[in-house]
Amino acid sequence: MKYEKNEIVTVTIEDIGSEGEGIGRVEGFTLFVKDAVVGDTVEARIVKNKKTYAYGRLEKVLVPSPFRVEPKCVWHRQCGGCQLQSCSYERQLVFKQDKIRNSLIRIGGFTPEQVDACMEPIVGMEDPFRYRNKAQYPVGTDREGNVVAGFYAARTHNIIAHTDCWLGPVENETILNCILEYMRENKVSAYDEKTGTGLVRHILIRKGFASGEIMVCLVINGREIPRADRLVKGLIQVKGMTSVSISVNTEKTNVIMGTEIVNLYGPGYIEDYIGNIKYQISPLSFYQVNPEQTEKLYKTALEYAGLT
Repeated sequence: MKYEKNEIVTVTIEDIGSEGEGIGRVEGFTLFVKDAVVGDTVEARIVKNKKTYAYGRLEKVLVPSPFRVEPKCVWHRQCGGCQLQSCSYERQLVFKQDKIRNSLIRIGGFTPEQVDACMEPIVGMEDPFRYRNKAQYPVGTDREGNVVAGFYAARTHNIIAHTDCWLGPVENETILNCILEYMRENKVSAYDEKTGTGLVRHILIRKGFASGEIMVCLVINGREIPRADRLVKGLIQVKGMTSVSISVNTEKTNVIMGTEIVNLYGPGYIEDYIGNIKYQISPLSFYQVNPEQTEKLYKTALEYAGLT
């Protein structure tokens, strides 16, 4: 059976796909529905058709799943950052554990018995929000020409103007609004991907959760930023602000960071701790984005290593 594009179908969601989408079956035909939760019965609009499966857009939840929760973020459906906010965290952990188990069997070639004999329960977070110590926000303009920052809508480079992401620390909103105000007051332009013109491309924010130190790095399509003193003056009002810099990226590319960093304020890095080990983190450093889970991971690895 094949459905027509824009046709509305009713389906019960039985599983979760690798990208967090709900999976249901209607008369043997498989339907993938983004934002649907396992256990939901929904109305979905067919948006893309294949021979044996289709993709649907969630139109209405007819019978909510016992795992369905109210998302904290009002932009969760449009934004490309969060796929599972409508699903309880406990059920998310089940999905993630199943994903690892199935990968070990399908890709790793282990038998289910081998995996089940050694796989231990997943270790989750106490609070799965406000945990990311790094965020990169694209900067652009809205339809009225106003400078905005936020996140890309799913599978696009269209910016959703949104400065308070629930995954990052609360300071991020204050920092973004400070930079946007500086850009408006000093007529600093946002980068336009289509034309390759404009100055500010992205805003990188990093916070040391143990140290409280904060870094801001503006990725710019040039070598300097107008009235940099005004930008720094505004940013250092934020508690914990330790480093302000710019990253030079004049290439027409999807790569966010440039390789040259120009320091405007502070030492050019922040410091943070994982356990009792101190790390020095620059704008280009790799550092795990979830410090709470990183510490659990490292401690668990050390326990298993049994070092003496």
